[in-house]
Amino acid sequence: MIQPQRIVLNTFGSFGDLHPYMAIALELQARGHNPVIATMEFYREKILNAGLDFAPVRPDFPGPKEQNVELLNRIMDPLTGPKYLMEQVIFAAVRDGYEDLLQATSGADLLITHPAAPAGPLVGYKTGIPWISTVLAPMSFFSSYDPPVPPVWQWVNNLRLLGPGVMKLFHDAMKALYKPEQVMALRRELSIPDYGNPMFEGQHSPILVLALFSDLFAQSQPDWPKQARTTGFCLYEDRSEQAMPAELCQFLDEGSPPLVFTLGSSAVWVAKDFYKQSIGAAQQLGRRAVLLVGDERNRPQTLPADMIAVDYAPYDLLFSRACAVVHHGGVGTTSHGLVAGVPTLIVPFAFDQSDNAEHARRLGTSRTLYRKKYNLTSAARELNLLLTDEAYTQNARSVSEKLREEHGARRATDLIEQVLLTRKKPIEEPAYALSN
Repeated sequence: MIQPQRIVLNTFGSFGDLHPYMAIALELQARGHNPVIATMEFYREKILNAGLDFAPVRPDFPGPKEQNVELLNRIMDPLTGPKYLMEQVIFAAVRDGYEDLLQATSGADLLITHPAAPAGPLVGYKTGIPWISTVLAPMSFFSSYDPPVPPVWQWVNNLRLLGPGVMKLFHDAMKALYKPEQVMALRRELSIPDYGNPMFEGQHSPILVLALFSDLFAQSQPDWPKQARTTGFCLYEDRSEQAMPAELCQFLDEGSPPLVFTLGSSAVWVAKDFYKQSIGAAQQLGRRAVLLVGDERNRPQTLPADMIAVDYAPYDLLFSRACAVVHHGGVGTTSHGLVAGVPTLIVPFAFDQSDNAEHARRLGTSRTLYRKKYNLTSAARELNLLLTDEAYTQNARSVSEKLREEHGARRATDLIEQVLLTRKKPIEEPAYALSN
């Protein structure tokens, strides 16, 4: 039996970037370890309330309610948002993040890193602490065999028809053009050998890379890191945090399964007319609807009697009671939609959301409607296809049954403990067996 260990999990981003690490941390804690979530100050109360230890690591990104609309729109812009977020927010704070994480990992036995937290690999290489990297979505691997679907430049998708060789040339050219100088400058100052581009191959641990999604969602590719292992989705389900609103429970009990419209914890702050158009689509279809508005600024002034708007509801309890779910395609929301076993309409905004939508589409559970084309007419058309074609419902139920057998957080923790036992040795082939 392995002795209790202090394990630091460093992450950054929205709830979709936080919840999988909280799920793993709770599993580690249940096995006697001392996990610490190292992330933005904004999440301190949430993490402590879950009974987990917290360590602040910059950048200190303010909560959405404190941010101005201009900043949020810049970050969520599908073309320029990712570059702005990485260069002006994440990479600009890498020195501060390195200092904070260095302090957080003092005396730790293991470090687990997030793909958008570039201080993690620097701390791992500088201190020699064993570290495991993670990815939350298949897009992070930039595979030439399963090319990412970008939120813009749809013509790039045609290149996949030319095969992985052409895609590799395209990806190599992109990597050569995009080099985060702030991170590489700090690496040189710390006398750390060149471990690759921090945005691409440099984010991956040489010991173990945990792909925190199901291999049903994305299968391993020949150009993934050889030390990568899929775990299954790591779903965080803490009833103590927020229960289903009483008025929502009553609404669900009083009628047929509704449509559910949600934009997660990031896109919800730049919703614009999403909820207005969604109401119109539900009315056109004659369907009841639940709107998860996230903030009072998104709450409609008037609602039909067969609709309800609430700030938030636990996805695992709500989605399974829907007839279909409309969401933005964040990997956290996508995973809950797949596990719920209902058809989904994905409306990508930015980042990896279009790629997640494509992987869900391939499973036969989902359709995709890009944000610029989303209106009451197009949404009603796509939802009608989902609701009238029985194949979508059958596929959704089949996928759900398989995903419910995976136990992602348990599988991830099994692999983490294997590293703790072997220390700096890579996980050997064959791949570690799935633990149900």
